[in-house]
Amino acid sequence: MFTPVMFASILPEILILALAVILLVVEPFWKEDQRRNVGWLTAGGLFITIIVSLLFGQPGEPIAVFGGMIRFDWLGFFFKLLFMFAAAVTALMLMDHEKAGQRGEAYLLLLASLIGMNLMAVSADLIMLYLAIETASIPLYILAGFLLVDDRSTEAGFKYLLFGTLASTIMLYGFSLIFGFAGTTNLYQLSEMLTVGSLSPLVAFCLIVLVLVGIGFKLAIVPFHFWAPDVYEGSPTPVAGFLSTASKAAGFSVIVRFLFVAFPEFAPSWTLILAALSAITMTVGNLLAMSQTNIKRLLAYSSIAHAGYALIGVVAFSQLGATGVIFYLAAYIVTNLLAFGVVMAFSRVTGLEDIKDYAGMSRRNPWLGLMMLAAFLSLAGMPPFGGFVGKVFVFAAGVQANYTWLVVVGILNSILGVYYYLNAMKYVYLYRMPNEDEENHPISLPRPYAIALVILTIGVILVGTVFAPWFTWSDAAALNLF
Repeated sequence: MFTPVMFASILPEILILALAVILLVVEPFWKEDQRRNVGWLTAGGLFITIIVSLLFGQPGEPIAVFGGMIRFDWLGFFFKLLFMFAAAVTALMLMDHEKAGQRGEAYLLLLASLIGMNLMAVSADLIMLYLAIETASIPLYILAGFLLVDDRSTEAGFKYLLFGTLASTIMLYGFSLIFGFAGTTNLYQLSEMLTVGSLSPLVAFCLIVLVLVGIGFKLAIVPFHFWAPDVYEGSPTPVAGFLSTASKAAGFSVIVRFLFVAFPEFAPSWTLILAALSAITMTVGNLLAMSQTNIKRLLAYSSIAHAGYALIGVVAFSQLGATGVIFYLAAYIVTNLLAFGVVMAFSRVTGLEDIKDYAGMSRRNPWLGLMMLAAFLSLAGMPPFGGFVGKVFVFAAGVQANYTWLVVVGILNSILGVYYYLNAMKYVYLYRMPNEDEENHPISLPRPYAIALVILTIGVILVGTVFAPWFTWSDAAALNLF
Protein backbone atom coordinates (compact mmCIF):
# COMPACT_ATOMS: atom_id res chain seq x y z
CA MET A 1 0.00 0.00 0.00
CA PHE A 2 1.34 3.42 -0.99
CA THR A 3 1.38 5.50 2.19
CA PRO A 4 2.04 9.25 2.68
CA VAL A 5 5.45 8.38 4.17
CA MET A 6 6.39 6.44 1.05
CA PHE A 7 5.29 9.36 -1.10
CA ALA A 8 7.31 11.83 0.99
CA SER A 9 10.39 9.60 0.78
CA ILE A 10 10.54 9.92 -3.01
CA LEU A 11 8.91 13.37 -3.37
CA PRO A 12 12.10 15.02 -4.74
CA GLU A 13 12.54 12.26 -7.32
CA ILE A 14 8.90 12.55 -8.41
CA LEU A 15 9.28 16.30 -8.89
CA ILE A 16 12.57 15.91 -10.77
CA LEU A 17 10.98 13.32 -13.06
CA ALA A 18 8.02 15.65 -13.66
CA LEU A 19 10.46 18.46 -14.50
CA ALA A 20 12.24 16.18 -17.00
CA VAL A 21 8.91 15.34 -18.67
CA ILE A 22 8.06 19.07 -18.92
CA LEU A 23 11.44 19.69 -20.57
CA LEU A 24 10.81 16.90 -23.08
CA VAL A 25 7.42 18.33 -23.98
CA VAL A 26 8.28 22.03 -24.07
CA GLU A 27 11.79 22.14 -25.52
CA PRO A 28 10.97 20.95 -29.09
CA PHE A 29 8.46 23.79 -29.50
CA TRP A 30 11.00 26.51 -28.73
CA LYS A 31 12.92 28.16 -31.52
CA GLU A 32 16.67 27.76 -31.70
CA ASP A 33 17.36 31.12 -30.07
CA GLN A 34 14.89 30.35 -27.25
CA ARG A 35 16.29 26.98 -26.18
CA ARG A 36 18.71 28.65 -23.84
CA ASN A 37 15.64 29.13 -21.62
CA VAL A 38 15.73 25.40 -20.84
CA GLY A 39 18.42 26.32 -18.32
CA TRP A 40 16.09 28.78 -16.57
CA LEU A 41 13.36 26.14 -16.51
CA THR A 42 15.69 23.47 -15.12
CA ALA A 43 17.25 25.68 -12.46
CA GLY A 44 13.91 27.20 -11.45
CA GLY A 45 12.28 23.78 -11.29
CA LEU A 46 15.05 22.42 -9.08
CA PHE A 47 14.91 25.38 -6.67
CA ILE A 48 11.13 24.88 -6.44
CA THR A 49 11.75 21.17 -5.81
CA ILE A 50 14.09 22.06 -2.93
CA ILE A 51 11.46 24.35 -1.39
CA VAL A 52 8.62 21.83 -1.78
CA SER A 53 10.81 19.07 -0.34
CA LEU A 54 11.63 21.22 2.68
CA LEU A 55 7.94 21.99 3.21
CA PHE A 56 6.40 18.58 2.61
CA GLY A 57 9.16 15.97 2.38
CA GLN A 58 11.11 16.25 5.62
CA PRO A 59 11.68 12.90 7.37
CA GLY A 60 10.74 12.10 10.92
CA GLU A 61 12.10 9.05 12.65
CA PRO A 62 14.30 6.93 10.35
CA ILE A 63 12.17 4.37 8.56
CA ALA A 64 12.66 1.76 5.83
CA VAL A 65 10.20 2.01 2.92
CA PHE A 66 9.59 0.18 -0.35
CA GLY A 67 10.41 -3.22 1.15
CA GLY A 68 13.57 -1.95 2.84
CA MET A 69 15.09 -0.68 -0.41
CA ILE A 70 15.08 2.97 0.71
CA ARG A 71 15.94 4.53 4.06
CA PHE A 72 13.91 7.67 4.74
CA ASP A 73 16.06 9.67 7.15
CA TRP A 74 17.82 13.01 7.57
CA LEU A 75 21.12 11.69 6.24
CA GLY A 76 19.68 10.97 2.81
CA PHE A 77 17.44 14.04 2.84
CA PHE A 78 20.29 16.45 3.56
CA PHE A 79 22.41 14.93 0.79
CA LYS A 80 19.47 15.22 -1.62
CA LEU A 81 19.25 18.94 -0.91
CA LEU A 82 22.97 19.32 -1.64
CA PHE A 83 22.69 17.40 -4.92
CA MET A 84 19.66 19.39 -6.11
CA PHE A 85 21.34 22.68 -5.25
CA ALA A 86 24.48 21.66 -7.17
CA ALA A 87 22.40 20.60 -10.20
CA ALA A 88 20.42 23.87 -10.18
CA VAL A 89 23.61 25.95 -10.16
CA THR A 90 25.11 23.73 -12.87
CA ALA A 91 22.02 24.31 -15.04
CA LEU A 92 22.52 28.08 -14.70
CA MET A 93 26.16 27.76 -15.74
CA LEU A 94 25.29 25.49 -18.67
CA MET A 95 22.98 28.11 -20.21
CA ASP A 96 25.69 30.22 -21.80
CA HIS A 97 28.01 27.37 -22.71
CA GLU A 98 28.61 27.88 -26.41
CA LYS A 99 28.05 24.30 -27.56
CA ALA A 100 25.91 22.68 -24.87
CA GLY A 101 23.76 25.47 -23.45
CA GLN A 102 21.04 25.30 -26.10
CA ARG A 103 20.73 21.52 -26.22
CA GLY A 104 17.89 20.23 -24.09
CA GLU A 105 19.35 16.75 -23.83
CA ALA A 106 22.21 18.11 -21.69
CA TYR A 107 19.72 19.22 -19.04
CA LEU A 108 17.81 15.93 -19.28
CA LEU A 109 21.01 13.99 -18.69
CA LEU A 110 21.77 16.24 -15.72
CA LEU A 111 18.35 15.48 -14.21
CA ALA A 112 18.71 11.75 -14.86
CA SER A 113 22.05 11.70 -13.07
CA LEU A 114 20.54 13.73 -10.22
CA ILE A 115 17.83 11.12 -9.67
CA GLY A 116 20.52 8.45 -9.43
CA MET A 117 22.51 10.47 -6.89
CA ASN A 118 19.42 11.06 -4.78
CA LEU A 119 18.75 7.34 -4.71
CA MET A 120 22.40 6.63 -3.85
CA ALA A 121 21.99 8.74 -0.72
CA VAL A 122 18.95 6.79 0.52
CA SER A 123 19.70 3.26 -0.71
CA ALA A 124 19.45 0.68 2.07
CA ASP A 125 19.90 -2.35 -0.16
CA LEU A 126 22.85 -3.46 -2.27
CA ILE A 127 20.70 -4.01 -5.37
CA MET A 128 19.11 -0.59 -5.06
CA LEU A 129 22.52 0.94 -4.42
CA TYR A 130 24.04 -0.56 -7.54
CA LEU A 131 21.14 0.55 -9.73
CA ALA A 132 21.35 4.05 -8.26
CA ILE A 133 25.10 4.28 -8.91
CA GLU A 134 24.65 3.24 -12.52
CA THR A 135 21.73 5.66 -12.96
CA ALA A 136 23.95 8.47 -11.70
CA SER A 137 27.03 7.43 -13.67
CA ILE A 138 25.81 6.65 -17.19
CA PRO A 139 24.43 10.16 -17.92
CA LEU A 140 27.69 11.62 -16.60
CA TYR A 141 29.71 9.48 -19.03
CA ILE A 142 27.67 11.02 -21.85
CA LEU A 143 27.91 14.57 -20.48
CA ALA A 144 31.70 14.29 -20.12
CA GLY A 145 31.97 13.45 -23.84
CA PHE A 146 29.10 15.70 -24.87
CA LEU A 147 31.14 17.89 -27.24
CA LEU A 148 31.62 15.50 -30.14
CA VAL A 149 33.56 18.05 -32.21
CA ASP A 150 36.08 18.48 -29.38
CA ASP A 151 38.68 15.71 -29.22
CA ARG A 152 39.44 16.43 -25.56
CA SER A 153 35.76 16.01 -24.62
CA THR A 154 35.48 12.76 -26.56
CA GLU A 155 38.61 11.48 -24.85
CA ALA A 156 37.24 12.53 -21.46
CA GLY A 157 33.96 10.69 -22.00
CA PHE A 158 35.71 7.55 -23.23
CA LYS A 159 38.18 7.46 -20.33
CA TYR A 160 35.47 8.10 -17.79
CA LEU A 161 33.39 5.29 -19.28
CA LEU A 162 36.26 2.79 -19.29
CA PHE A 163 37.39 3.51 -15.73
CA GLY A 164 33.81 3.66 -14.48
CA THR A 165 32.82 0.36 -16.08
CA LEU A 166 35.84 -1.45 -14.65
CA ALA A 167 35.35 -0.03 -11.15
CA SER A 168 31.63 -0.79 -11.24
CA THR A 169 32.30 -4.39 -12.28
CA ILE A 170 34.69 -4.98 -9.39
CA MET A 171 32.26 -3.39 -6.93
CA LEU A 172 29.41 -5.56 -8.20
CA TYR A 173 31.58 -8.63 -7.66
CA GLY A 174 32.11 -7.47 -4.08
CA PHE A 175 28.34 -7.05 -3.63
CA SER A 176 27.75 -10.58 -4.91
CA LEU A 177 30.27 -12.00 -2.43
CA ILE A 178 28.67 -10.06 0.42
CA PHE A 179 25.30 -11.54 -0.51
CA GLY A 180 26.87 -14.99 -0.66
CA PHE A 181 28.31 -14.71 2.85
CA ALA A 182 25.39 -12.87 4.48
CA GLY A 183 22.39 -14.25 2.62
CA THR A 184 20.84 -10.76 2.41
CA THR A 185 21.33 -7.58 0.44
CA ASN A 186 19.82 -5.26 3.07
CA LEU A 187 22.48 -2.95 4.51
CA TYR A 188 20.82 -2.80 7.91
CA GLN A 189 20.77 -6.60 8.22
CA LEU A 190 24.35 -7.13 7.08
CA SER A 191 25.84 -6.10 10.43
CA GLU A 192 23.86 -8.90 12.13
CA MET A 193 24.85 -11.50 9.53
CA LEU A 194 28.49 -10.50 9.08
CA THR A 195 29.78 -10.75 12.64
CA VAL A 196 33.37 -11.30 13.66
CA GLY A 197 32.63 -14.87 14.69
CA SER A 198 31.01 -15.95 11.43
CA LEU A 199 33.36 -14.03 9.11
CA SER A 200 37.11 -13.81 9.44
CA PRO A 201 38.70 -10.34 9.44
CA LEU A 202 40.68 -11.28 6.32
CA VAL A 203 37.54 -12.12 4.32
CA ALA A 204 35.83 -8.95 5.55
CA PHE A 205 38.93 -6.99 4.53
CA CYS A 206 38.77 -8.41 0.99
CA LEU A 207 35.03 -7.68 0.67
CA ILE A 208 35.49 -4.08 1.81
CA VAL A 209 38.41 -3.57 -0.60
CA LEU A 210 36.34 -4.80 -3.56
CA VAL A 211 33.51 -2.39 -2.73
CA LEU A 212 35.95 0.46 -2.08
CA VAL A 213 37.23 0.13 -5.65
CA GLY A 214 33.85 1.22 -7.00
CA ILE A 215 33.21 3.89 -4.40
CA GLY A 216 36.83 5.08 -4.52
CA PHE A 217 36.37 5.73 -8.24
CA LYS A 218 33.44 8.06 -7.47
CA LEU A 219 35.54 9.81 -4.82
CA ALA A 220 38.63 10.00 -7.07
CA ILE A 221 40.89 8.86 -4.24
CA VAL A 222 44.35 7.40 -4.87
CA PRO A 223 44.88 4.94 -6.58
CA PHE A 224 41.54 5.39 -8.39
CA HIS A 225 42.18 8.99 -9.37
CA PHE A 226 43.86 8.67 -12.78
CA TRP A 227 40.74 9.57 -14.71
CA ALA A 228 39.97 12.83 -12.90
CA PRO A 229 42.48 15.34 -14.41
CA ASP A 230 41.85 14.32 -18.03
CA VAL A 231 38.08 14.09 -17.57
CA TYR A 232 37.81 17.44 -15.77
CA GLU A 233 39.99 19.13 -18.42
CA GLY A 234 38.10 17.70 -21.39
CA SER A 235 34.54 17.90 -20.10
CA PRO A 236 32.40 21.01 -20.52
CA THR A 237 33.38 23.16 -17.53
CA PRO A 238 29.93 23.12 -15.84
CA VAL A 239 29.94 19.32 -16.12
CA ALA A 240 33.42 19.18 -14.59
CA GLY A 241 32.16 21.28 -11.69
CA PHE A 242 29.20 18.95 -11.18
CA LEU A 243 31.48 15.90 -11.33
CA SER A 244 33.86 17.31 -8.76
CA THR A 245 31.13 18.22 -6.28
CA ALA A 246 27.81 16.38 -6.48
CA SER A 247 29.28 13.14 -7.82
CA LYS A 248 31.96 13.13 -5.12
CA ALA A 249 29.42 13.92 -2.39
CA ALA A 250 27.22 11.06 -3.64
CA GLY A 251 30.18 8.71 -3.23
CA PHE A 252 30.69 9.89 0.34
CA SER A 253 26.98 9.42 1.12
CA VAL A 254 27.40 5.79 0.07
CA ILE A 255 30.68 5.08 1.84
CA VAL A 256 29.47 6.56 5.14
CA ARG A 257 26.21 4.59 5.21
CA PHE A 258 27.79 1.40 3.90
CA LEU A 259 30.72 1.22 6.34
CA PHE A 260 29.04 2.71 9.41
CA VAL A 261 25.90 0.57 9.11
CA ALA A 262 27.01 -2.72 7.53
CA PHE A 263 30.56 -3.18 8.88
CA PRO A 264 30.77 -1.53 12.32
CA GLU A 265 32.33 -4.64 13.90
CA PHE A 266 35.17 -4.60 11.38
CA ALA A 267 35.96 -0.92 11.92
CA PRO A 268 39.59 -1.61 12.99
CA SER A 269 40.24 -3.05 9.51
CA TRP A 270 38.56 -0.49 7.28
CA THR A 271 39.57 2.56 9.31
CA LEU A 272 43.19 1.53 8.88
CA ILE A 273 42.71 1.15 5.12
CA LEU A 274 40.99 4.51 4.81
CA ALA A 275 43.56 6.27 7.03
CA ALA A 276 46.34 5.17 4.68
CA LEU A 277 44.30 6.11 1.60
CA SER A 278 43.46 9.48 3.13
CA ALA A 279 47.09 10.35 3.82
CA ILE A 280 48.26 9.20 0.38
CA THR A 281 45.36 10.87 -1.44
CA MET A 282 45.79 14.33 0.05
CA THR A 283 49.56 14.19 -0.39
CA VAL A 284 49.50 13.01 -4.01
CA GLY A 285 46.72 15.43 -4.92
CA ASN A 286 48.51 18.46 -3.48
CA LEU A 287 51.96 17.58 -4.79
CA LEU A 288 50.69 17.06 -8.34
CA ALA A 289 48.54 20.19 -8.20
CA MET A 290 51.61 22.32 -7.50
CA SER A 291 53.07 21.67 -10.95
CA GLN A 292 49.90 22.26 -12.99
CA THR A 293 49.65 25.09 -15.51
CA ASN A 294 46.04 24.41 -16.59
CA ILE A 295 43.48 25.77 -14.12
CA LYS A 296 41.04 22.86 -14.61
CA ARG A 297 43.75 20.27 -14.02
CA LEU A 298 44.81 22.20 -10.91
CA LEU A 299 41.24 22.03 -9.62
CA ALA A 300 41.10 18.33 -10.51
CA TYR A 301 44.13 17.50 -8.35
CA SER A 302 42.80 19.86 -5.69
CA SER A 303 39.56 17.86 -5.74
CA ILE A 304 41.54 14.67 -5.18
CA ALA A 305 43.27 16.23 -2.18
CA HIS A 306 39.96 17.35 -0.69
CA ALA A 307 38.64 13.79 -0.89
CA GLY A 308 41.59 12.87 1.32
CA TYR A 309 40.67 15.56 3.86
CA ALA A 310 37.04 14.43 4.00
CA LEU A 311 38.10 10.81 4.52
CA ILE A 312 39.55 11.81 7.91
CA GLY A 313 35.99 12.16 9.18
CA VAL A 314 35.11 8.68 7.91
CA VAL A 315 38.24 7.24 9.53
CA ALA A 316 37.22 8.75 12.87
CA PHE A 317 34.13 6.47 12.88
CA SER A 318 32.22 8.68 15.31
CA GLN A 319 29.23 11.00 15.26
CA LEU A 320 31.54 14.01 15.15
CA GLY A 321 33.39 12.38 12.25
CA ALA A 322 30.19 11.79 10.27
CA THR A 323 28.99 15.32 11.09
CA GLY A 324 32.34 16.69 9.95
CA VAL A 325 32.18 14.82 6.64
CA ILE A 326 28.66 16.05 5.88
CA PHE A 327 29.50 19.64 6.82
CA TYR A 328 32.75 19.49 4.85
CA LEU A 329 30.91 18.30 1.75
CA ALA A 330 28.34 21.11 2.05
CA ALA A 331 31.14 23.70 2.24
CA TYR A 332 33.10 21.96 -0.53
CA ILE A 333 30.15 21.86 -2.93
CA VAL A 334 29.51 25.63 -2.82
CA THR A 335 33.25 26.38 -2.88
CA ASN A 336 34.26 24.19 -5.79
CA LEU A 337 31.19 25.10 -7.82
CA LEU A 338 32.20 28.73 -7.33
CA ALA A 339 35.75 27.97 -8.49
CA PHE A 340 34.55 26.18 -11.63
CA GLY A 341 31.96 28.91 -12.22
CA VAL A 342 34.68 31.56 -12.31
CA VAL A 343 36.74 29.39 -14.66
CA MET A 344 33.69 28.97 -16.90
CA ALA A 345 32.98 32.72 -16.94
CA PHE A 346 36.59 33.50 -17.82
CA SER A 347 37.02 30.83 -20.51
CA ARG A 348 33.66 31.75 -22.08
CA VAL A 349 35.06 35.18 -22.98
CA THR A 350 38.71 34.35 -23.57
CA GLY A 351 38.69 30.69 -24.56
CA LEU A 352 41.79 30.22 -22.36
CA GLU A 353 42.41 27.89 -19.41
CA ASP A 354 46.10 28.30 -18.53
CA ILE A 355 46.84 29.90 -15.18
CA LYS A 356 49.13 32.51 -16.75
CA ASP A 357 46.22 33.67 -18.92
CA TYR A 358 44.50 34.94 -15.77
CA ALA A 359 47.04 37.77 -15.56
CA GLY A 360 45.20 41.02 -14.93
CA MET A 361 41.79 39.40 -14.45
CA SER A 362 41.08 41.51 -11.35
CA ARG A 363 41.30 44.60 -13.57
CA ARG A 364 39.16 43.11 -16.30
CA ASN A 365 36.38 42.28 -13.83
CA PRO A 366 37.05 43.16 -10.16
CA TRP A 367 33.98 41.28 -8.88
CA LEU A 368 34.99 38.10 -10.70
CA GLY A 369 38.46 38.41 -9.17
CA LEU A 370 36.98 38.73 -5.68
CA MET A 371 34.79 35.67 -6.25
CA MET A 372 37.80 33.65 -7.36
CA LEU A 373 39.70 34.86 -4.30
CA ALA A 374 36.85 33.74 -2.01
CA ALA A 375 36.72 30.32 -3.68
CA PHE A 376 40.47 29.71 -3.56
CA LEU A 377 40.88 30.93 0.02
CA SER A 378 38.04 28.64 1.06
CA LEU A 379 39.67 25.71 -0.75
CA ALA A 380 42.91 26.56 1.01
CA GLY A 381 41.12 26.41 4.37
CA MET A 382 41.49 30.06 5.28
CA PRO A 383 39.01 31.78 7.64
CA PRO A 384 36.34 33.12 7.51
CA PHE A 385 35.26 30.91 4.61
CA GLY A 386 33.42 27.58 4.64
CA GLY A 387 36.44 25.44 3.81
CA PHE A 388 38.16 26.50 7.03
CA VAL A 389 35.28 25.44 9.29
CA GLY A 390 34.89 22.16 7.41
CA LYS A 391 38.54 21.29 7.97
CA VAL A 392 38.30 22.22 11.65
CA PHE A 393 35.47 19.71 12.15
CA VAL A 394 37.08 16.78 10.32
CA PHE A 395 40.46 17.45 11.97
CA ALA A 396 38.78 17.64 15.40
CA ALA A 397 37.11 14.29 14.73
CA GLY A 398 40.48 12.80 13.75
CA VAL A 399 42.13 14.02 16.97
CA GLN A 400 39.19 12.73 19.04
CA ALA A 401 39.59 9.29 17.44
CA ASN A 402 43.36 9.26 18.22
CA TYR A 403 44.38 9.71 14.59
CA THR A 404 46.53 12.70 15.45
CA TRP A 405 49.21 11.65 12.96
CA LEU A 406 46.65 11.77 10.14
CA VAL A 407 45.51 15.23 11.21
CA VAL A 408 49.14 16.41 11.19
CA VAL A 409 49.48 15.08 7.63
CA GLY A 410 46.28 16.96 6.76
CA ILE A 411 47.58 20.23 8.22
CA LEU A 412 50.89 19.92 6.37
CA ASN A 413 49.02 19.23 3.15
CA SER A 414 46.82 22.26 3.75
CA ILE A 415 49.99 24.36 3.78
CA LEU A 416 50.93 22.90 0.39
CA GLY A 417 47.45 23.80 -0.85
CA VAL A 418 47.86 27.41 0.25
CA TYR A 419 50.93 27.64 -1.99
CA TYR A 420 49.34 26.68 -5.28
CA TYR A 421 46.03 28.45 -4.62
CA LEU A 422 47.81 31.72 -3.86
CA ASN A 423 50.16 31.12 -6.79
CA ALA A 424 47.12 31.16 -9.08
CA MET A 425 45.76 34.28 -7.39
CA LYS A 426 49.14 35.94 -7.94
CA TYR A 427 48.39 36.10 -11.65
CA VAL A 428 44.90 37.46 -11.01
CA TYR A 429 46.00 40.36 -8.82
CA LEU A 430 49.71 41.04 -9.25
CA TYR A 431 50.38 40.38 -12.95
CA ARG A 432 49.22 42.38 -15.96
CA MET A 433 48.23 41.42 -19.48
CA PRO A 434 51.15 41.59 -21.96
CA ASN A 435 49.96 44.93 -23.40
CA GLU A 436 48.58 46.17 -20.05
CA ASP A 437 45.26 47.28 -21.58
CA GLU A 438 42.87 45.30 -19.37
CA GLU A 439 40.28 48.08 -19.65
CA ASN A 440 39.86 47.23 -23.34
CA HIS A 441 39.30 43.52 -22.59
CA PRO A 442 36.54 43.38 -19.97
CA ILE A 443 35.01 40.07 -18.87
CA SER A 444 31.24 40.38 -18.97
CA LEU A 445 28.98 38.18 -16.84
CA PRO A 446 25.65 37.05 -18.34
CA ARG A 447 22.73 37.15 -15.92
CA PRO A 448 22.64 33.36 -15.23
CA TYR A 449 26.35 33.38 -14.36
CA ALA A 450 25.98 36.43 -12.17
CA ILE A 451 23.09 34.85 -10.25
CA ALA A 452 24.90 31.53 -9.80
CA LEU A 453 28.19 33.10 -8.74
CA VAL A 454 26.57 35.52 -6.29
CA ILE A 455 24.58 32.69 -4.67
CA LEU A 456 27.72 30.56 -4.37
CA THR A 457 29.84 33.40 -2.99
CA ILE A 458 27.24 34.18 -0.34
CA GLY A 459 27.09 30.46 0.45
CA VAL A 460 30.87 30.20 0.89
CA ILE A 461 30.83 33.13 3.33
CA LEU A 462 27.71 32.04 5.23
CA VAL A 463 28.89 28.47 5.75
CA GLY A 464 32.12 29.85 7.20
CA THR A 465 30.62 32.54 9.43
CA VAL A 466 27.05 31.55 10.34
CA PHE A 467 27.88 27.86 10.53
CA ALA A 468 25.65 26.85 13.47
CA PRO A 469 22.55 25.97 11.35
CA TRP A 470 24.61 23.97 8.86
CA PHE A 471 26.34 22.13 11.70
CA THR A 472 22.99 21.37 13.36
CA TRP A 473 21.59 19.89 10.14
CA SER A 474 24.79 17.93 9.54
CA ASP A 475 24.68 16.60 13.10
CA ALA A 476 21.02 15.58 12.70
CA ALA A 477 21.94 13.70 9.53
CA ALA A 478 24.91 11.98 11.18
CA LEU A 479 22.81 10.95 14.18
CA ASN A 480 20.87 8.53 11.95
CA LEU A 481 24.02 6.42 11.56
CA PHE A 482 24.31 5.60 15.26
